[in-house]
Order: sequence, then structure tokens, then C-alpha cells
Amino acid sequence: MFKFLFSIFLAWLLYKLIFNLIIPGYRVTKEVRRQMHNMQDHMRQQYEQQQAAYGQVPKDPPKQQKPTDRGEYIDFEEIK
Repeated sequence: MFKFLFSIFLAWLLYKLIFNLIIPGYRVTKEVRRQMHNMQDHMRQQYEQQQAAYGQVPKDPPKQQKPTDRGEYIDFEEIK
């Protein structure tokens, strides 16, 4: 009997955890990401409009280049 009640309690606890914590947390995270993306798009559009108003054409962001290999690094040691 005790084992059955304990199993029901664990099932109820798992249900509460999933539906009151995990699912709402996922939804909030998804909504915040969507809002951040919308805000970034809006800021980009404002920037482009401002640049167009001043007669400047916005440049494409430069592509990141891989750092060139300058050889082996030798640590400095002071000689007395």
C-alpha cells in the first residue's frame, strides 16, 4: 500500500515539475528569443534608414579572416 501511494506521489510530482516548470520555461525562452530577434531587426532597419538619410550606404560587415600563422611563440626569459 505504501509503495503504491509513493508511486502516485512521484507521478504527481513529476507531472507538476513538467507542466509547471519545464514547459513554461521553454515557452518563455522561446518568446524572449523571438523578441530579441525582432528588436535586432528593428534596430538594423533604423540604422539603415539613418544612414540613408545622411546619404551614406551601409557597408556589408567584413567577413572574419583567419589569423595568419606567425610561427612558433617563444616565451621571453630574462637573462642576468
